[in-house]
Amino acid sequence: MENDAPQTDGKAQKAADAKDLHRAVREAGESELDRPAGALFWSGLAAGIAIHSSLIAEGALHAGLPEAPWRGLVAALGYPVGFLVVILGRMQLFTESTITAMLPLVTKPSGWALQRTLRLWGIVLVANLIGTALAAGMVAAGALGNAEIRESMVAVSMRILELSGWDTFVNAIPAGFLIAVVAWILPNGRTQAFWIILAITYVIAIAGFSHSIVGADEAFLLLFTGHVDAGRTVFGLLIPAILGNLVGGAGLFTLLAHGQVQGETRD
Repeated sequence: MENDAPQTDGKAQKAADAKDLHRAVREAGESELDRPAGALFWSGLAAGIAIHSSLIAEGALHAGLPEAPWRGLVAALGYPVGFLVVILGRMQLFTESTITAMLPLVTKPSGWALQRTLRLWGIVLVANLIGTALAAGMVAAGALGNAEIRESMVAVSMRILELSGWDTFVNAIPAGFLIAVVAWILPNGRTQAFWIILAITYVIAIAGFSHSIVGADEAFLLLFTGHVDAGRTVFGLLIPAILGNLVGGAGLFTLLAHGQVQGETRD
């Protein structure tokens, strides 16, 4: 997705207010809604493959660290890597599009806007999932990484099996909210984008929140290595995380972000 910083007048730049942020994110969303289906798909596919670098980095750190109480906290530093690649690389990530695609819809509700929003989500989500499945399949087949790192990637992924479907849904709500926060903040902090993405996604990792696309990468790896069956992969892991992210991003955060400027937005 693209987030162009709001323009400011004067010699010194000043932080954009809520109305300016709303306009910047909304305009980015309008641009995404107008993109051709093919462009959305290939960008989403690239994002699904690229987000796999989070699991690779976590696995590599996990493999290189000794057994200790702080091992998980340090290994979690690998989690933001995929988000940095995807967001700074302007690839289409489903959870980012939850707020960018929703703001045009809630600002000017229409059947056209709803149809385009659902179209965007559908294309990007399917592409993201295909990308994660391809990347996870290559790891499971032994085509990526050495045996030690592959085993560590599986070990890192096993954490998602500790949650029931309902718990996954609940834990996905704050993840969706926080990724929407990233999309909201970036127009006002483009020069600090690296640290914004790093800090927020690291919180998601250490808090154990469920991100649908990273979680899909982990779920597919567990599926392909025989640690979970297809039924639980789809209905216990993927769908609850997707719905939770939608509630947190497209629902809760979008309503709050739009509500604070309702009646004040300008075209």
